[in-house]
Amino acid sequence: MRSNLNVMYTASGLSDKEECLKEYAPLVKRIAHHMMVRLPNSVEVDDLIQVGMMGLLDAAGRYDELRGAQFETYAAQRIRGAMLDELRGTDWLPRSLRRDMRRIETAVHRLQQALGRTPVESEIAKELGISLPEYQQMLLEARGAQLVYYEDFQGDGEEDFFERHESDDSENPLAMLQDGRFRTALIKAIDILPERERLMMALHYEQDLNLREIGEVMGVSESRVCQLHSQAVARLRSSLKAH
Repeated sequence: MRSNLNVMYTASGLSDKEECLKEYAPLVKRIAHHMMVRLPNSVEVDDLIQVGMMGLLDAAGRYDELRGAQFETYAAQRIRGAMLDELRGTDWLPRSLRRDMRRIETAVHRLQQALGRTPVESEIAKELGISLPEYQQMLLEARGAQLVYYEDFQGDGEEDFFERHESDDSENPLAMLQDGRFRTALIKAIDILPERERLMMALHYEQDLNLREIGEVMGVSESRVCQLHSQAVARLRSSLKAH
């Protein structure tokens, strides 16, 4: 995206806000749609877009060409920041979501131990005692599942992902993710994902595609992409429980 800064900015450095909104609205929409794969169904993309537009306006009011940064780069930071601030201020990640994900992770872990391979969806559903459609709906509702939750470092009455590290005050989420053994285990866990899930993760996290774009590449619906993402995250968390 190329901006005409001579047109958008007056002599005083203030942007033409109407022109700015018109030109960079696609950027706001793209960021919002890209974030949606990591957010539950309770979050509406239109709400994110609205908040993002406010972040864009804020960027237009604060931007100073003398900083040397491209406006689009600066605006993207402000847009994402506005969206994240809005999400932090709402209860967008229900505890029920994490409970469902833990159930899936436990089922995947048991099956991997018993079968000696990565279980397929129908086997996971059977292990959970539900039908395949019910399991796929659970995956869809669990959209927003993350590889690492802040709660993983806190404990809530159950054995948490990094509970063994809670007694060491020197450990923190960033340090854990930077740990060489953890990175090696994560790479190995990604390598053994089913091909379609590995492709989906690569398209989203490496190619920066959103749900719709991933669906077009893979020939599936956006909802199916959400299911594959939730399932892939459950598999990764299950594989990483020992680290």
